[in-house]
Amino acid sequence: MPNSSACARFLRLGILTIASIYLVILAGSTVRASGAGMGCPDWPTCFGQWIPPTDEAQLPADYHAVYAARGYADTNFNPVKTWTEYTNRLIGATAGILIFLTLLRSRDFLKTDPGIFWWSLAAFLLMGFQGWLGSAVVASNLRPVMITFHMLMAFLIQCILIYTVTRSQRERLATAGASALPGRFRTVLIAAISMTLLQVAMGTQIRESVDLISMAFEQGERHLWREEFPVIFYVHRSFSSVILFTNLWLVWKILRTAGASMLLRRVAMSLAGLVLVAILSGVTLDRLGFPAAVQPVHLLLANLIFGAQFLLLMICRWSERELVAEPDLAAAGKG
Repeated sequence: MPNSSACARFLRLGILTIASIYLVILAGSTVRASGAGMGCPDWPTCFGQWIPPTDEAQLPADYHAVYAARGYADTNFNPVKTWTEYTNRLIGATAGILIFLTLLRSRDFLKTDPGIFWWSLAAFLLMGFQGWLGSAVVASNLRPVMITFHMLMAFLIQCILIYTVTRSQRERLATAGASALPGRFRTVLIAAISMTLLQVAMGTQIRESVDLISMAFEQGERHLWREEFPVIFYVHRSFSSVILFTNLWLVWKILRTAGASMLLRRVAMSLAGLVLVAILSGVTLDRLGFPAAVQPVHLLLANLIFGAQFLLLMICRWSERELVAEPDLAAAGKG
């Protein structure tokens, strides 16, 4: 393995990069919840400028006709929406730079574990594709299917980065005590991850329905929206209790395992807290008429839950690999 300082540098940069992906998810969901997706009707510029205007007077007098000719008939400049979307793009660009720096730093592992470099390269290429996909979302005039696919790509990038960073720290993670957990723990954990993905998929469909309902009510009378929700909303709401108890079982098993490290316990407690807060935010959405400010938080929490679960899975993976390797080394020594 590379020296400990190289591993530490890669870990710090990797954590920063993963955090930037969560910021991208938060910013993107804020754009969608606020209806700012067309705040910049072109890409990569915004109203034809690299730094968007702050006042409509800074735009050409015929800008309505210009964008109508491009297929955006109802383009009206709104400084709040424009700068919300522009900030989203800046955060995305920053995340792209951090992923590129992570790729450069991963070269330290080329001789000892080239897989870390190749997975870092995969994350970098997918982030480039994600940038292009963002332009396609704008070009599609915010088609719900395109928005959903854009979000799923963020999930995939998140997984690759967590895997890559934990792989670089596998010697440390081998002492996390995950190998002392009961044999069925990993099976239940995989089931919990699958449940989270299913819950997010249902949430995405609800989000698309809410978009249609909001347009039907012209963004008003939010207290009436709930009456129009599809059946899947009630499935989504009820399923949250299954997710809660499944994750609490995982947390309980970790906390009562004598060999569990402080890292493992912290991840477990973070997971429990995230699930509880996510359910609370869901109740808030349900009871308060889907307030726009809560929607991005709810989606971010779902992503953080998935990230915490995937991190636990990776800790289990590297602990099990070390556990298998030890008898092999002992046999080789006897031979």
